[in-house]
Amino acid sequence: MATPYTPTVHGTGVRATIQRFGGHLAGMIMPNIGAFIAWGLITALFIPTGWVPNTTLAALVGPVIKVLLPVLIGYTGGRMVHGQRGAVVGAVATMGVVVGADVPMFLGGMIMGPLAAYVLKHVDRFTEERTRAGFEMLVDNFTAGIVGALAAIAGVLAIGPVVERCTQVAESGVEWLVNHHLLPIASVIIEPGKVLFLNNAINHGVLGPLGVAETVQHGKSILFMLESNPGPGLGLLIAYLLFGPRALRPSTPAAIVIHFLGGIHEIYFPYVLMRPRLILAVIAGGASGILTFLVTGAGLVATPSPGSIFAYMAVTPKGGWFGVIAGIVVATAVSFAVASALLGFGRGAGDDSGEPAAEAAEAAEAADAADGTAADGTTPETTAVEINTTVPAAKEA
Repeated sequence: MATPYTPTVHGTGVRATIQRFGGHLAGMIMPNIGAFIAWGLITALFIPTGWVPNTTLAALVGPVIKVLLPVLIGYTGGRMVHGQRGAVVGAVATMGVVVGADVPMFLGGMIMGPLAAYVLKHVDRFTEERTRAGFEMLVDNFTAGIVGALAAIAGVLAIGPVVERCTQVAESGVEWLVNHHLLPIASVIIEPGKVLFLNNAINHGVLGPLGVAETVQHGKSILFMLESNPGPGLGLLIAYLLFGPRALRPSTPAAIVIHFLGGIHEIYFPYVLMRPRLILAVIAGGASGILTFLVTGAGLVATPSPGSIFAYMAVTPKGGWFGVIAGIVVATAVSFAVASALLGFGRGAGDDSGEPAAEAAEAAEAADAADGTAADGTTPETTAVEINTTVPAAKEA
């Protein structure tokens, strides 16, 4: 089912397949960002270490993160696959993994919602030609109920424990990195994954649940900041603005605003895909930002979603401003420095003729693939058009 959050990605290559998969993950997460923000605000305000601690209102934190948000994800995923019937069955199926695990089941919702809806879709195809007139409602209701019940049972007994085990393995890996002071190395995995449009799976499927568990114990978590830091993307875009191909420079100011203030990180992914070696810049920026967060003891009380500087400030605990801002500034500076060096500090940027056809086509495809995949589903058409129309004329420094 096509939505603004799952744009059509053309092509059959590996990159197109990964981008299409990432787009569907975004389609499950992005429509529910308002609920994530609501939970983040409640957490920042009312937990014992919040701005205005309140035991009664803090009781909302657990049920929302453990039940409501996973069910919303499963509901949305089911709706993408099979409309309203798929949405209902997806929500029921997600309750199975919620009950079958003790950790927030964001990843479980991403799996169970579409899976249950996909099964129901094939069941409906089988029954629609075999159902006599007048029995459609009866058959539809019972098939949905049976599929939902079986999926929920499977979630409790099988899928939920498996996803929980995978989460525990990931948590052990993160804990090992923290204990050995190697957490910045995580950027080697996170930043390439983001550029391949897997940012939502990484942030909300893995790091988010781990961060929630850490927040319950310590009142804040650095894990919320590993993927969502806007600094690396900001540094890259500033480097493009100053030293990138001149044909692309006019598109970068709008991209900077959308990325840093709007929190739509997807806007800078095409810039990396057009010059793949620039992945080194965002990796370096991400690692330096994480190192700064570690040194300053920074952390957030909830996922800053979308990854806007405003969202960061909204979920920063009392007394944590310096570390958070320092990590963003350092990540921006390092990413800018490395990207500027990789772009040759603008040498040859004005020679925009003679672009090899294959590279130009690849760059245009990268920009087109990202068109419409912004975190809020409304990537400005002006920026997209500028990128798409100027890429063929761009020449790599």
